[in-house]
Amino acid sequence: MLREDLMTWHCGKHALTLARPRIMGVLNVTPDSFSDGGAHDTTEAAIEWGLKLLDDGADIIDVGGESTRPGFRPVSPDEEARRVIPVVRALVDAGAIVSIDTRHPEVARLAVKLGAAIVNDVTGFTNPEMVRVAVESDCGCIVMHAGEVSERVPRRSVTLDSSAAARAAAAHADKDADEKNAAEKSAPTEAERADARAAERLDEVMRRSARGVTSSTVTLAGGNRRFTLPESAPIMRRVMGFLGDQARELMRAGVARERICIDPGPGFGKLADEDVVIQRANAKMVSMGYPVLCAVSRKRFVGAVSGVTDAASRDAATAGVCIAAVEAGARILRVHDVAGVSQALNSYWSVAHPDPRRAFVALGSNVGDRLDYLCRATALINAIPLTCVTGVSRAYETDPAYGIAMPVANAVAEIRTELAPLVLIDELLEIEKKLGRTRPAGQEGHGPRTIDLDLLWVEGETHAGRKLVLPHPRLGERDFVIVPMEDLMHDPVRFLAHAGVSVLPREQRVGLVRADLGELAWE
Repeated sequence: MLREDLMTWHCGKHALTLARPRIMGVLNVTPDSFSDGGAHDTTEAAIEWGLKLLDDGADIIDVGGESTRPGFRPVSPDEEARRVIPVVRALVDAGAIVSIDTRHPEVARLAVKLGAAIVNDVTGFTNPEMVRVAVESDCGCIVMHAGEVSERVPRRSVTLDSSAAARAAAAHADKDADEKNAAEKSAPTEAERADARAAERLDEVMRRSARGVTSSTVTLAGGNRRFTLPESAPIMRRVMGFLGDQARELMRAGVARERICIDPGPGFGKLADEDVVIQRANAKMVSMGYPVLCAVSRKRFVGAVSGVTDAASRDAATAGVCIAAVEAGARILRVHDVAGVSQALNSYWSVAHPDPRRAFVALGSNVGDRLDYLCRATALINAIPLTCVTGVSRAYETDPAYGIAMPVANAVAEIRTELAPLVLIDELLEIEKKLGRTRPAGQEGHGPRTIDLDLLWVEGETHAGRKLVLPHPRLGERDFVIVPMEDLMHDPVRFLAHAGVSVLPREQRVGLVRADLGELAWE
């Protein structure tokens, strides 16, 4: 297999590189989730929270409308769709990579149709209809281990017979069916009964786990033990066997391997001891060749190892377990506290894993000594920690654009950085402040500015949110960016096309270059 740090997870139109770990923010649109139930159970509150999670550092938003805590109340597909679909639609429109957390094929199908890029199935794609959803789309698929909690609907056999006796029997059967039709209309369908049975089994799995007993580990419930943890091999055979079987079933059905991610399902039918065993075996799961999701956020075993009984207070402990998982090769972290885990992850990754990325920053000034501001800003960018300037274009006089009243001096700097994009954008905003940039009310982004710094593109990175969008959403229409980039590379149009950015013909661009202002002596 490829090394885990070279993997790319294909999710709908997104190719998410796992060269660095990714954060999946939990967005529960429910009244009864175990640690945040009711916090975001209106559409407006959920959308606002999802946008905040993006600005806090989430790469993916995982939207769920049914709690699976012990004693949960099963939710019908119609009710779940009512909760989550408006939220999915709004976050997709905002450019986010959205995951739909559901066990209902009807909800998954609708969410994917509206742009959700990932289906996160708590029942591990054991429902043939959920497999069909995966086959009929290009979504990413998260296979989670929670035991065999979904029942396959048996095939019905049909005998074809054209004899007179058969026709008479059929007519008699039709008459009986008409008499029973009213009662049958009110009876649940086979699919509804199967869904109810699946919910009951999932609930029992969670209740046994909460009581400290699982069907496969009853020997742990009592008696003397000579070791602190149970033997790893039987547990991992069960978990990895299920995950491998379900991943192969998806592939046999036609789902590309690059679309599949696996999740051992912490807390689902497992004792705290078992969850620790499984977390210690993350490297073994990574060796299966699929991206591994670490979904330990605020789980019961995290409380057991940290001594924190309140679920909502387990975020620091969650971050510790996540860092251990990342060190073992897990590359997606599903968490509630995105800001805290993002801070911990960025700090850990910057120190422990050298990871320089190529990036481009646009510089603009339209007041005072414009060239001096461009030079000073470039020098300050070069002084950002874990960052260096590798090249700077010439400065160009360009037409005003986007409501700016006067011509602008523009340039583009090519940099190498090991900072996460959201950390880097904060550094760039701080440079703007140092150089006297002000943002008068009503003129945000359009008024006079000593310096304006836009993060245009970062190698291997896409992002959505109000704080930062990558690649820059207007990159391909700006002549004052494309022309300076020609000083830094042979063919920026072709380069950006490979990054998924379409560049307009020059006559259709804004901020046309009018004059060459010469080199920037910034060093």
